[in-house]
Amino acid sequence: MIISFIFINSMEEFKNALAKAQEVLTSGGVILYPTETVWGLGCDATNPDAIQRIFKIKNRADSKSLICLVSSIAMLERHVQEVPQAAYDIIDFSEKPTTIIYDAPKGVAPSVIAEDDSLGIRVAKDKFCRYLINNFKKPFVSTSANISGAPTPKQFEEIDEKILTAVDYIVPLQPEFNNTSASTIIKLKNNGEVRVIRS
Repeated sequence: MIISFIFINSMEEFKNALAKAQEVLTSGGVILYPTETVWGLGCDATNPDAIQRIFKIKNRADSKSLICLVSSIAMLERHVQEVPQAAYDIIDFSEKPTTIIYDAPKGVAPSVIAEDDSLGIRVAKDKFCRYLINNFKKPFVSTSANISGAPTPKQFEEIDEKILTAVDYIVPLQPEFNNTSASTIIKLKNNGEVRVIRS
């Protein structure tokens, strides 16, 4: 089966897409949406059942942690016990989308947290994600829209049909990204240790 898709091109359609995505997230569903880096799978980061569905869709071991998106520094601070000072500079001055792994996250489901009690969080900068998170008022999961072990799709047309048919809603928005690459990942420990995981 070939899934045809038409991207939205008006503000009214943009608002409708926001409303539908929020409705799906609120009901515990999974969305396929464009982030500022690649196409991603998303769900409520506080809902263990929704998170389990993402692991199942990706055929990914649930022992692996997931990245979350927040809309602002203020939301970040609500979900991390202590934000290292270096994080503020990285967020403000990074030219490339950057995910930071923090110690001692809070207010999210245990299944998104790594075994060492850390969590990767990115402050979203693209319009759709910021609006959606602000409306939803909670972080949501952001993981690449590929089956575990398969290449990350660089275009919508490359997304596996199994994923397209498994999600509850596909956000019909033309992506803002043009680098088609995943975010930089930096791990910041509360003891001051800094490690670049992916540049």
